Amino acid sequence: MHKRQFLAAALAGAAAPAFAQGNAAKGLKGPALLTVTGAGVRPNRGPFDPVRDQMMGKQKLNFTAAHAFDFAALAALPVVRIQPTLEYDNKPHQLSGPSLASVLKAAGVKGQGGKLAMRAVDGYAPVISLADAAKYRFIVATHLDGAPMPLGGLGPLWAVYDADRFPDMAAKPVDQRFAQCPWGLYHIEVQAG
Repeated sequence: MHKRQFLAAALAGAAAPAFAQGNAAKGLKGPALLTVTGAGVRPNRGPFDPVRDQMMGKQKLNFTAAHAFDFAALAALPVVRIQPTLEYDNKPHQLSGPSLASVLKAAGVKGQGGKLAMRAVDGYAPVISLADAAKYRFIVATHLDGAPMPLGGLGPLWAVYDADRFPDMAAKPVDQRFAQCPWGLYHIEVQAG
C-alpha cells in the first residue's frame, strides 16, 4: 500500500463511527487509537482479525484478546505534563497525556516484572522493561504544546519521557535520548518477565 493510500485509509477509519469498526472494543465512543495485548491484559475487544487489523497483520502481530483505548478513554485518565528538550529543534516542549503506568493499569496490567514492546505505525518497536518505564515515568503523550498531535507528525500518540530530568539521559546528546520512545504509537505488547 502506498503512503498516501495508507494515510487516506487511516483517516477514513478514524472518521467512521465506532459501531462501524467491526471488531470494536466495548465501551469506546470512537475508533481505537491504542491496543494493549499480552500478559495480564483485561480484554475489552476480541482477537486479532486479519481483515480489520491489517496493519497489525503486516507487522506480524497476533493475539487472542486485547484492551483498546480511543481518544476519550485516554483523555479520561489523569493528565501528566512534561517538558523535555526535543531533538527536532533542541528546544523544550510541553507534552501531556496519561502516564504509561495509568494506561497499563486501566488495561488490567499489574506488577513491574516483564517488558513492553511499544509499536509505532511504521513498525518501529523498541522493547523496554516495565521497571524502566516506571523509573523514567513514561507518558502516552496526546498533546504537544497544548495541541493534539496529528497522524503524520509525532502523533496521535507518543510514548515518551522527560529525558532532561534524569542525569543518565540528560548526559547523552539530545538526538540519542529518545530511542525507546516510539511516536505514532498504536500498540503495546506486555511480555511476561
